[in-house]
Amino acid sequence: LRSAHVHLNEPGRTEWEGFATGTRAAASGGITALIDMPLNSIPPTTTVSNLDAKRNAARGQCYVDVAFWGGVIPGNQEHLVPLVRSGVKGFKCFLIESGVDEFPCVKEEDLMLSMRELENSSSVLLFHAELDNTISLNSEASPTEYETFLRSRPQTFESDAISLIVKLLKLYPSLRCHIVHLSAASALPIIREAKRAGLPLTAETCFHYLCLSAEDIPRGHTEFKCCPPVRESSNRDQLWDALKEGLIDCVVSDHSPCVVELKNMETGDFMSAWGGISTLGLGLSLLWTEGRKRGVSLGQLVEWISTRTAEHGGLGDTKGKLAVGYDGDFVLWDPEADLQVTKENLRFKNKISPYEGLVLKGRVHKTYLRGTLVCDGGFIVESPQGHVL
Repeated sequence: LRSAHVHLNEPGRTEWEGFATGTRAAASGGITALIDMPLNSIPPTTTVSNLDAKRNAARGQCYVDVAFWGGVIPGNQEHLVPLVRSGVKGFKCFLIESGVDEFPCVKEEDLMLSMRELENSSSVLLFHAELDNTISLNSEASPTEYETFLRSRPQTFESDAISLIVKLLKLYPSLRCHIVHLSAASALPIIREAKRAGLPLTAETCFHYLCLSAEDIPRGHTEFKCCPPVRESSNRDQLWDALKEGLIDCVVSDHSPCVVELKNMETGDFMSAWGGISTLGLGLSLLWTEGRKRGVSLGQLVEWISTRTAEHGGLGDTKGKLAVGYDGDFVLWDPEADLQVTKENLRFKNKISPYEGLVLKGRVHKTYLRGTLVCDGGFIVESPQGHVL
Protein backbone atom coordinates (compact mmCIF):
# COMPACT_ATOMS: atom_id res chain seq x y z
CA LEU A 1 0.00 0.00 0.00
CA ARG A 2 1.07 3.61 -0.59
CA SER A 3 0.06 6.97 0.86
CA ALA A 4 0.94 9.93 -1.31
CA HIS A 5 -0.32 12.55 1.15
CA VAL A 6 1.24 12.53 4.63
CA HIS A 7 2.56 15.24 6.96
CA LEU A 8 5.48 13.86 8.99
CA ASN A 9 6.50 17.32 10.28
CA GLU A 10 10.23 16.65 10.75
CA PRO A 11 12.43 18.57 11.26
CA GLY A 12 10.92 21.39 13.29
CA ARG A 13 7.64 20.05 14.66
CA THR A 14 8.52 16.62 15.96
CA GLU A 15 6.17 17.08 18.91
CA TRP A 16 3.41 16.71 16.27
CA GLU A 17 4.89 13.68 14.48
CA GLY A 18 8.22 12.51 13.10
CA PHE A 19 9.76 10.09 10.63
CA ALA A 20 10.09 7.28 13.18
CA THR A 21 6.58 7.42 14.62
CA GLY A 22 4.85 8.23 11.33
CA THR A 23 6.51 5.43 9.38
CA ARG A 24 5.93 3.03 12.28
CA ALA A 25 2.21 3.82 12.10
CA ALA A 26 2.27 3.38 8.34
CA ALA A 27 3.88 -0.05 8.59
CA SER A 28 1.28 -1.17 11.13
CA GLY A 29 -1.40 -0.52 8.52
CA GLY A 30 0.33 -2.23 5.59
CA ILE A 31 1.78 0.91 4.00
CA THR A 32 5.31 0.51 2.65
CA ALA A 33 5.86 3.90 0.97
CA LEU A 34 4.88 7.44 1.92
CA ILE A 35 5.30 10.78 0.19
CA ASP A 36 5.82 13.54 2.72
CA MET A 37 4.15 16.90 2.19
CA PRO A 38 6.36 20.01 2.05
CA LEU A 39 4.75 21.93 4.91
CA ASN A 40 4.39 21.68 8.69
CA SER A 41 8.08 20.87 8.92
CA ILE A 42 10.56 23.66 9.61
CA PRO A 43 11.99 24.33 7.11
CA PRO A 44 9.41 23.55 4.43
CA THR A 45 10.53 21.72 1.29
CA THR A 46 10.77 24.83 -0.90
CA THR A 47 14.50 24.81 -1.77
CA VAL A 48 17.12 22.14 -2.39
CA SER A 49 18.89 22.97 0.88
CA ASN A 50 15.60 22.52 2.75
CA LEU A 51 15.04 19.19 0.99
CA ASP A 52 18.52 18.11 2.04
CA ALA A 53 17.73 19.04 5.65
CA LYS A 54 14.61 16.91 5.54
CA ARG A 55 16.41 13.94 3.97
CA ASN A 56 19.19 14.17 6.54
CA ALA A 57 16.61 14.14 9.34
CA ALA A 58 14.90 11.09 7.83
CA ARG A 59 17.93 8.85 7.34
CA GLY A 60 18.08 5.92 9.71
CA GLN A 61 14.62 6.59 11.15
CA CYS A 62 12.19 5.27 8.52
CA TYR A 63 10.44 1.92 8.85
CA VAL A 64 9.00 2.29 5.33
CA ASP A 65 10.21 4.11 2.23
CA VAL A 66 9.75 7.89 2.18
CA ALA A 67 9.76 10.25 -0.80
CA PHE A 68 9.08 13.98 -0.84
CA TRP A 69 6.86 16.56 -2.47
CA GLY A 70 8.31 20.03 -2.99
CA GLY A 71 6.40 23.23 -2.28
CA VAL A 72 5.38 26.25 -4.34
CA ILE A 73 5.18 29.51 -2.40
CA PRO A 74 5.39 33.13 -3.58
CA GLY A 75 8.85 33.91 -4.92
CA ASN A 76 10.44 30.44 -5.00
CA GLN A 77 10.01 29.76 -8.72
CA GLU A 78 13.78 29.70 -9.34
CA HIS A 79 14.04 26.73 -6.96
CA LEU A 80 11.49 24.51 -8.71
CA VAL A 81 13.59 23.00 -11.50
CA PRO A 82 16.55 22.36 -9.14
CA LEU A 83 14.13 20.58 -6.80
CA VAL A 84 12.92 18.41 -9.69
CA ARG A 85 16.53 17.51 -10.47
CA SER A 86 17.08 16.68 -6.79
CA GLY A 87 14.26 14.14 -6.83
CA VAL A 88 11.05 15.66 -5.48
CA LYS A 89 8.02 13.88 -6.90
CA GLY A 90 6.11 17.07 -7.64
CA PHE A 91 4.94 20.25 -5.93
CA LYS A 92 2.18 21.27 -3.54
CA CYS A 93 0.65 24.73 -3.30
CA PHE A 94 -2.19 26.35 -1.37
CA LEU A 95 -4.83 28.66 -2.82
CA ILE A 96 -5.95 29.53 0.73
CA GLU A 97 -3.92 30.16 3.86
CA SER A 98 -2.14 26.96 4.91
CA GLY A 99 -2.26 27.51 8.66
CA VAL A 100 1.53 27.85 9.05
CA ASP A 101 3.39 31.10 8.43
CA GLU A 102 6.36 29.53 6.64
CA PHE A 103 4.18 28.18 3.81
CA PRO A 104 2.09 31.09 2.45
CA CYS A 105 -0.58 30.63 -0.19
CA VAL A 106 -0.09 31.60 -3.83
CA LYS A 107 -1.97 33.96 -6.13
CA GLU A 108 -2.84 33.43 -9.77
CA GLU A 109 0.29 35.28 -10.92
CA ASP A 110 2.48 33.00 -8.76
CA LEU A 111 0.83 29.97 -10.32
CA MET A 112 1.44 31.17 -13.86
CA LEU A 113 5.13 31.73 -13.13
CA SER A 114 5.41 28.30 -11.52
CA MET A 115 3.56 26.50 -14.31
CA ARG A 116 5.81 28.18 -16.85
CA GLU A 117 8.85 26.82 -14.98
CA LEU A 118 7.44 23.29 -14.77
CA GLU A 119 5.60 22.89 -18.07
CA ASN A 120 8.44 21.08 -19.84
CA SER A 121 9.24 18.79 -16.92
CA SER A 122 7.73 15.45 -15.93
CA SER A 123 6.58 16.95 -12.64
CA VAL A 124 3.06 17.42 -11.26
CA LEU A 125 1.52 20.41 -9.49
CA LEU A 126 -0.71 19.60 -6.52
CA PHE A 127 -3.35 22.04 -5.31
CA HIS A 128 -5.01 22.56 -1.98
CA ALA A 129 -8.06 23.71 -3.90
CA GLU A 130 -9.98 26.19 -1.79
CA LEU A 131 -10.49 29.87 -2.67
CA ASP A 132 -11.61 32.02 0.25
CA ASN A 133 -14.72 33.94 -0.78
CA THR A 134 -15.13 35.56 2.66
CA ILE A 135 -18.24 33.98 4.09
CA SER A 136 -20.15 36.09 6.62
CA LEU A 137 -21.15 34.02 9.63
CA ASN A 138 -23.87 34.81 12.12
CA SER A 139 -22.12 36.48 15.05
CA GLU A 140 -24.20 34.33 17.39
CA ALA A 141 -23.16 31.05 15.72
CA SER A 142 -21.57 28.75 18.27
CA PRO A 143 -17.94 27.77 17.55
CA THR A 144 -18.57 24.43 19.25
CA GLU A 145 -21.20 23.43 16.68
CA TYR A 146 -19.72 21.57 13.71
CA GLU A 147 -22.27 23.23 11.42
CA THR A 148 -20.66 26.62 12.17
CA PHE A 149 -17.30 25.42 10.88
CA LEU A 150 -18.87 23.63 7.90
CA ARG A 151 -20.63 26.82 6.79
CA SER A 152 -17.35 28.73 7.02
CA ARG A 153 -15.81 26.58 4.24
CA PRO A 154 -18.62 25.87 1.76
CA GLN A 155 -18.38 23.74 -1.36
CA THR A 156 -18.00 26.88 -3.49
CA PHE A 157 -14.51 27.34 -2.02
CA GLU A 158 -13.47 24.13 -3.75
CA SER A 159 -15.45 24.46 -6.99
CA ASP A 160 -14.21 28.04 -7.54
CA ALA A 161 -10.61 26.96 -6.94
CA ILE A 162 -10.88 24.02 -9.32
CA SER A 163 -12.41 26.26 -11.99
CA LEU A 164 -9.33 28.48 -11.69
CA ILE A 165 -7.01 25.47 -11.92
CA VAL A 166 -8.74 24.26 -15.09
CA LYS A 167 -8.46 27.75 -16.60
CA LEU A 168 -4.71 27.78 -15.95
CA LEU A 169 -4.30 24.19 -17.11
CA LYS A 170 -5.68 25.18 -20.50
CA LEU A 171 -2.76 27.62 -20.77
CA TYR A 172 -0.20 24.97 -19.73
CA PRO A 173 -1.72 21.69 -20.96
CA SER A 174 1.53 19.71 -20.82
CA LEU A 175 1.77 19.97 -17.02
CA ARG A 176 -0.27 17.47 -14.99
CA CYS A 177 -2.24 19.08 -12.20
CA HIS A 178 -3.71 17.22 -9.25
CA ILE A 179 -6.44 18.11 -6.76
CA VAL A 180 -5.55 16.96 -3.25
CA HIS A 181 -8.14 15.94 -0.63
CA LEU A 182 -11.26 16.66 -2.69
CA SER A 183 -14.29 16.90 -0.40
CA ALA A 184 -16.88 18.88 -2.42
CA ALA A 185 -19.10 16.88 -4.76
CA SER A 186 -20.12 20.14 -6.44
CA ALA A 187 -16.67 20.22 -8.09
CA LEU A 188 -17.08 16.82 -9.76
CA PRO A 189 -18.73 18.15 -12.96
CA ILE A 190 -15.80 20.57 -13.42
CA ILE A 191 -13.30 17.72 -13.10
CA ARG A 192 -15.34 15.52 -15.43
CA GLU A 193 -15.47 18.21 -18.12
CA ALA A 194 -11.73 18.83 -17.86
CA LYS A 195 -10.92 15.14 -18.19
CA ARG A 196 -13.27 14.75 -21.15
CA ALA A 197 -11.46 17.66 -22.81
CA GLY A 198 -8.20 15.73 -22.48
CA LEU A 199 -6.60 17.95 -19.87
CA PRO A 200 -4.09 16.17 -17.58
CA LEU A 201 -6.07 16.64 -14.36
CA THR A 202 -6.24 14.04 -11.59
CA ALA A 203 -7.86 14.07 -8.16
CA GLU A 204 -7.69 12.28 -4.84
CA THR A 205 -10.03 12.06 -1.91
CA CYS A 206 -9.42 10.90 1.65
CA PHE A 207 -10.57 8.15 3.97
CA HIS A 208 -12.35 10.66 6.20
CA TYR A 209 -14.47 12.08 3.38
CA LEU A 210 -15.54 8.56 2.41
CA CYS A 211 -16.14 7.25 5.94
CA LEU A 212 -17.44 10.18 8.01
CA SER A 213 -20.41 12.53 7.64
CA ALA A 214 -21.18 15.97 9.04
CA GLU A 215 -24.51 14.88 10.52
CA ASP A 216 -22.75 12.45 12.87
CA ILE A 217 -20.14 14.83 14.29
CA PRO A 218 -20.96 15.68 17.91
CA ARG A 219 -20.78 19.16 19.34
CA GLY A 220 -17.29 20.12 20.45
CA HIS A 221 -15.55 17.05 19.03
CA THR A 222 -12.73 18.84 17.26
CA GLU A 223 -10.93 15.60 16.42
CA PHE A 224 -13.25 15.58 13.38
CA LYS A 225 -11.98 18.92 12.04
CA CYS A 226 -10.02 18.99 8.80
CA CYS A 227 -9.74 21.36 5.85
CA PRO A 228 -11.62 21.11 3.56
CA PRO A 229 -14.28 19.82 5.95
CA VAL A 230 -16.05 16.51 6.22
CA ARG A 231 -19.40 17.16 4.53
CA GLU A 232 -22.90 15.67 4.56
CA SER A 233 -23.69 12.00 3.92
CA SER A 234 -25.29 12.85 0.55
CA ASN A 235 -22.01 14.47 -0.50
CA ARG A 236 -20.12 11.37 0.70
CA ASP A 237 -22.32 9.17 -1.49
CA GLN A 238 -21.42 11.26 -4.54
CA LEU A 239 -17.71 10.96 -3.78
CA TRP A 240 -18.06 7.18 -3.64
CA ASP A 241 -19.87 7.18 -6.99
CA ALA A 242 -17.11 9.31 -8.53
CA LEU A 243 -14.42 7.03 -7.12
CA LYS A 244 -16.07 3.91 -8.53
CA GLU A 245 -16.54 5.68 -11.87
CA GLY A 246 -12.84 6.56 -12.03
CA LEU A 247 -13.43 10.30 -11.91
CA ILE A 248 -11.55 10.39 -8.60
CA ASP A 249 -8.25 8.61 -9.17
CA CYS A 250 -7.02 7.50 -5.75
CA VAL A 251 -7.54 7.62 -1.99
CA VAL A 252 -4.99 8.95 0.51
CA SER A 253 -4.74 9.52 4.25
CA ASP A 254 -3.80 13.22 4.46
CA HIS A 255 -2.39 12.28 7.85
CA SER A 256 -2.12 15.74 9.45
CA PRO A 257 -1.42 15.41 13.18
CA CYS A 258 -0.77 17.99 15.86
CA VAL A 259 -0.33 18.14 19.62
CA VAL A 260 -3.51 17.74 21.65
CA GLU A 261 -3.44 21.37 22.82
CA LEU A 262 -3.93 22.64 19.25
CA LYS A 263 -7.12 20.61 18.88
CA ASN A 264 -8.87 22.69 21.60
CA MET A 265 -10.55 19.57 22.89
CA GLU A 266 -11.23 21.12 26.29
CA THR A 267 -13.18 24.05 24.84
CA GLY A 268 -14.52 22.23 21.77
CA ASP A 269 -13.94 25.31 19.59
CA PHE A 270 -13.99 24.11 15.98
CA MET A 271 -13.19 27.53 14.55
CA SER A 272 -9.77 27.87 16.18
CA ALA A 273 -8.78 24.18 16.44
CA TRP A 274 -6.08 22.73 14.19
CA GLY A 275 -7.58 21.27 11.03
CA GLY A 276 -6.21 17.80 10.44
CA ILE A 277 -7.12 14.15 10.97
CA SER A 278 -4.62 11.42 11.86
CA THR A 279 -5.21 8.19 9.96
CA LEU A 280 -1.93 6.33 9.38
CA GLY A 281 -2.41 2.63 10.12
CA LEU A 282 -6.20 2.62 9.70
CA GLY A 283 -6.79 3.39 6.03
CA LEU A 284 -7.17 -0.12 4.62
CA SER A 285 -9.67 -1.14 7.29
CA LEU A 286 -11.59 2.14 7.05
CA LEU A 287 -11.97 1.91 3.28
CA TRP A 288 -12.92 -1.77 3.37
CA THR A 289 -15.47 -1.26 6.15
CA GLU A 290 -17.31 1.43 4.19
CA GLY A 291 -16.58 0.08 0.72
CA ARG A 292 -17.95 -3.42 1.27
CA LYS A 293 -21.33 -1.84 2.08
CA ARG A 294 -21.21 -0.37 -1.42
CA GLY A 295 -20.21 -3.47 -3.34
CA VAL A 296 -16.53 -2.56 -3.61
CA SER A 297 -14.07 -5.39 -4.32
CA LEU A 298 -10.61 -5.92 -2.87
CA GLY A 299 -9.25 -5.41 -6.37
CA GLN A 300 -10.72 -1.91 -6.45
CA LEU A 301 -9.12 -1.11 -3.10
CA VAL A 302 -5.74 -2.19 -4.47
CA GLU A 303 -6.20 0.16 -7.43
CA TRP A 304 -7.15 3.13 -5.26
CA ILE A 305 -4.60 2.84 -2.45
CA SER A 306 -1.70 1.09 -4.14
CA THR A 307 -1.47 1.00 -7.94
CA ARG A 308 -2.83 4.44 -8.81
CA THR A 309 -1.27 6.08 -5.78
CA ALA A 310 2.15 4.75 -6.77
CA GLU A 311 1.67 5.99 -10.33
CA HIS A 312 0.51 9.41 -9.15
CA GLY A 313 3.53 9.77 -6.87
CA GLY A 314 6.10 8.76 -9.47
CA LEU A 315 6.75 5.40 -7.78
CA GLY A 316 5.07 3.25 -10.41
CA ASP A 317 8.33 1.69 -11.63
CA THR A 318 9.05 -0.02 -8.30
CA LYS A 319 5.85 0.11 -6.25
CA GLY A 320 2.17 -0.65 -6.69
CA LYS A 321 2.21 -4.25 -7.89
CA LEU A 322 3.78 -7.65 -7.29
CA ALA A 323 5.83 -8.31 -10.42
CA VAL A 324 9.37 -9.11 -11.53
CA GLY A 325 11.57 -6.07 -11.00
CA TYR A 326 9.34 -4.49 -8.36
CA ASP A 327 10.20 -4.13 -4.69
CA GLY A 328 8.34 -7.12 -3.28
CA ASP A 329 6.26 -5.09 -0.84
CA PHE A 330 3.11 -6.83 0.36
CA VAL A 331 0.72 -7.17 3.27
CA LEU A 332 -1.00 -10.15 4.90
CA TRP A 333 -4.50 -9.02 5.77
CA ASP A 334 -7.67 -10.70 7.00
CA PRO A 335 -10.69 -8.94 5.47
CA GLU A 336 -13.11 -10.67 7.86
CA ALA A 337 -11.33 -9.93 11.14
CA ASP A 338 -12.57 -7.14 13.40
CA LEU A 339 -10.35 -4.23 14.40
CA GLN A 340 -11.44 -2.11 17.35
CA VAL A 341 -9.79 1.30 17.26
CA THR A 342 -8.28 2.15 20.63
CA LYS A 343 -5.55 4.55 21.72
CA GLU A 344 -3.40 1.48 22.44
CA ASN A 345 -3.39 0.32 18.82
CA LEU A 346 -2.78 3.74 17.28
CA ARG A 347 0.92 3.87 16.39
CA PHE A 348 1.28 7.57 15.50
CA LYS A 349 2.58 10.01 18.11
CA ASN A 350 -0.50 11.95 19.25
CA LYS A 351 -3.38 9.55 19.87
CA ILE A 352 -6.16 11.82 18.62
CA SER A 353 -8.63 10.14 16.27
CA PRO A 354 -12.28 10.52 15.24
CA TYR A 355 -12.31 6.75 14.74
CA GLU A 356 -11.57 5.82 18.35
CA GLY A 357 -14.12 3.30 19.60
CA LEU A 358 -15.20 2.11 16.15
CA VAL A 359 -15.05 -1.56 15.20
CA LEU A 360 -13.73 -1.86 11.65
CA LYS A 361 -13.63 -4.80 9.26
CA GLY A 362 -10.22 -6.06 8.19
CA ARG A 363 -6.99 -6.40 10.12
CA VAL A 364 -3.39 -6.17 8.93
CA HIS A 365 -1.34 -9.06 10.33
CA LYS A 366 2.05 -8.66 8.64
CA THR A 367 3.76 -6.02 6.47
CA TYR A 368 6.71 -6.86 4.22
CA LEU A 369 9.09 -4.30 2.70
CA ARG A 370 11.26 -5.65 -0.15
CA GLY A 371 10.46 -9.14 1.10
CA THR A 372 11.50 -8.44 4.70
CA LEU A 373 8.96 -8.67 7.51
CA VAL A 374 8.93 -5.22 9.13
CA CYS A 375 5.70 -5.29 11.13
CA ASP A 376 3.93 -8.22 12.78
CA GLY A 377 0.62 -7.82 14.57
CA GLY A 378 1.02 -4.05 14.69
CA PHE A 379 4.49 -4.19 16.23
CA ILE A 380 7.77 -3.36 14.51
CA VAL A 381 10.07 -6.39 14.31
CA GLU A 382 13.07 -4.91 12.48
CA SER A 383 15.31 -1.88 12.82
CA PRO A 384 14.38 0.85 10.32
CA GLN A 385 14.57 -0.66 6.82
CA GLY A 386 12.99 2.18 4.84
CA HIS A 387 14.81 4.01 2.08
CA VAL A 388 14.86 7.79 1.72
CA LEU A 389 13.85 8.22 -1.92
